Amino acid sequence: MSDKSSLHTLLVGIDAACDRVLEPLFEADEIPTLESIYREGTSGPLESQIPPWTASAWPSLYTGMNPGKHGVYGFLSFDGYDWDVVNATDVHERTLWELLDRHEVTSAVVNVPVTHPPREFDGALIPGYTAPEDPDCHPAGLLEDVREAIGEYRVYPNEDAADLGQAYTDCVRMRGEAFRYLADEYEPEFGFVEFQATDSIFHERPDDDAAIRSIYREVDRQLAEILEATEPANVIVASDHGMGPYDGLEFRVNDYLREEGFVTTASGGRGMPNWATVRDGNLKEGDDTTRHEAGVAERAMATAAGFGLTSQRIGAALERLGLDEFVASHAPTGMVNAGATQVDFPDSTAYVRSRIELGVRMNLEGREPNGVVPPDAYEEVRTRLIDALRSVRTPEGEPVFEAVRPREEYFHGPESEDAVDIVTVPADFEHFLSATLRDEQFGPPSEPWNHKLEGTVAARGADIEPTAGVGDAHLFDIAPTVLSTFGIPFDERMDGTPLPCVDAAGTEQYPRFDGTQSVETADDDVEKRLADLGYLE
Repeated sequence: MSDKSSLHTLLVGIDAACDRVLEPLFEADEIPTLESIYREGTSGPLESQIPPWTASAWPSLYTGMNPGKHGVYGFLSFDGYDWDVVNATDVHERTLWELLDRHEVTSAVVNVPVTHPPREFDGALIPGYTAPEDPDCHPAGLLEDVREAIGEYRVYPNEDAADLGQAYTDCVRMRGEAFRYLADEYEPEFGFVEFQATDSIFHERPDDDAAIRSIYREVDRQLAEILEATEPANVIVASDHGMGPYDGLEFRVNDYLREEGFVTTASGGRGMPNWATVRDGNLKEGDDTTRHEAGVAERAMATAAGFGLTSQRIGAALERLGLDEFVASHAPTGMVNAGATQVDFPDSTAYVRSRIELGVRMNLEGREPNGVVPPDAYEEVRTRLIDALRSVRTPEGEPVFEAVRPREEYFHGPESEDAVDIVTVPADFEHFLSATLRDEQFGPPSEPWNHKLEGTVAARGADIEPTAGVGDAHLFDIAPTVLSTFGIPFDERMDGTPLPCVDAAGTEQYPRFDGTQSVETADDDVEKRLADLGYLE
């Protein structure tokens, strides 16, 4: 083994990092290693994409392309009205490390979202978010080697831990230890390590300042040890989006669309399930909830819902009694879903499938299995929907949306057909958009903190010119910037360009990834984890 790796460029992904979070930590001297990269190099805001959520944003960062090209719009992929959690087979463009592989550059990748199951390339990869807890790695058997070398390695924090903040901090430590092991074993020229806990803690405990600081201190500690162990020529720090308080309201778009006559609902077990209103402990034992037989309780709830006693009405009554959280922690998911009023997707004109998509999908004839909107009426219906959504105001008279636009203004490429038809961007990302039906259009945000559009980027190193700055940096610019540090041309189909602080090596026409057949994620623990963090409703 060598004393130092041959690392040329290190990309550090810090999920949800932004000035709002970093500046107080810089001022308190809590994260000196990270601060030194900002101080000695160049830095600035990094504009995220629409939608600015983890599962879509990281593929955009590591392909340099918009979701209309790579194909991932959120945590769920859809086949008609059926859904599954996204995985790497849904990414239809070449990743940064696959492009480097074409130029005989070796890579080590740790904990990057939507990379399971891994694809072949020269190097090593341990998948991150949306992977199962014991994921396939590249090369095969790598996870066992890592665990033998460093001890425990987890994709997700131990939810049974007494101290959730410590569980997240432990995950951060594991990322750093695993990356250093891979750097030592594989001597990569490119390294990419992503820290997810910096996002997750804000979904779980946004007011837990001690836990947030502990997590960031551990990120800084691991970064310091990685820099010492590998001495990379260049370091680039990037986030996928920002994070901040939601001071507005929760707007339940499907409730609004129902009142406007676009959404049809069903009760008593018909229609699409209301994802993860409550999560059941049985998921942790691996029960396949998409293929189970309804039990007595579920059939009873379905019958009750058919007579109007829905889960939403029961939940409202429990909330008034102060018992909603207790019941939610004990009621089986299937029972709640069976009794819920649900969007009847096949019978509706338009609907929100998943709040993460930030938009409305139309039930188009010939595209959806039971489409009701004729193709020749598509533009007329879409225009009517856009006009209606643009007119929505809060009870105080303020616009809910800062933009309601056709999807082609945000997405372009061969995967655009999978996008929502209408993109809805909440005003200043102050309002929480929800797909759930609550019989009321407005309410308090389900999460007091959530994603913001402005993230952060910083760069320092031999191939970085600090005085040139980062310009109007965008998420799509990170992949071409990394390639430029190697003097490698970036893909001419990328939507980003190298940041001003690096010398661009021009473009090249790379063949589009020919893809692999999609496989199901089929892991209930992953669905539960996403639901716990509010990504699945």
